[in-house]
Amino acid sequence: MTQLLIILIVIALVAGALGFTGLARGAAGAAKIVFGIMIVGIIILVLMVIAGVRLLT
Repeated sequence: MTQLLIILIVIALVAGALGFTGLARGAAGAAKIVFGIMIVGIIILVLMVIAGVRLLT
């Protein structure tokens, strides 16, 4: 998922630099969504570890 985020950010930067603002806006929006999903997943995992849930057994 991190790779997807990095790819979307690079696409947004390159498209913005070349003047494709619509494409840049779309890629940036998708990157924000992926980033939000990653943050929620990390928070859930941290809370599970704090609660003592065994993740790998």
